Amino acid sequence: MGFSANWLALREPVDHVSRDAGLLARAVTYAGPGNVVVDLGSGAGSTARAFGDADCTFDDSHAKLMELSQARHPGAAQMVFDLRDIDRLPLEGVGLVTASALLDLMPLEWVTVLAQRLQTAGIPFYGALNYNGVMRWVPRHKADADVTDAFNAHQRTDKGIGPALGPTAGAVAAGDAAAEAGCTQAHAWTADRRATVDEAVGYIGHSDIFAVPREKGE
Repeated sequence: MGFSANWLALREPVDHVSRDAGLLARAVTYAGPGNVVVDLGSGAGSTARAFGDADCTFDDSHAKLMELSQARHPGAAQMVFDLRDIDRLPLEGVGLVTASALLDLMPLEWVTVLAQRLQTAGIPFYGALNYNGVMRWVPRHKADADVTDAFNAHQRTDKGIGPALGPTAGAVAAGDAAAEAGCTQAHAWTADRRATVDEAVGYIGHSDIFAVPREKGE
């Protein structure tokens, strides 16, 4: 499971303006001086740039993306960690764990284990840009609904860890993912959308969350 550097660069400006500003601001307060932020599936470091000057530890298993994040954030800590071993994620000294466009790729068991570990350790969690299955286009296309349904079904498949909780990614990937899921209109839909991209508007829904562990006795 991985994404190309070009795709991540293409979506970063949109991702930054799409984040819930209030939740991002709350998360940033937990990323102050002396608080280490571990960014799961960090890619090229987009979340760290959304945070500003936070002391982030980048966590990704893709060497090329780690090289990019290191180049843009010299001196930042890096941790090559297999996300399949979430029960072994090092949490000592960590003040906040983040993940962007990741939770919807993961199975329920993975998310449950992460939540339990963070609760036990008393560490807040900021999860942004979780695709929620909503995709709308203007102008409309007769195949929009079929492509969206097929894309969402594809995104619930196993990404290497277990059946994913829900769909993710954005408009550019929609055509290919839908085609893999068996939507016969996917390729024609993609061609039509690309041909009119300058006149079209796409809305890709997502949900952001910020969770703070309960104090004992609450």
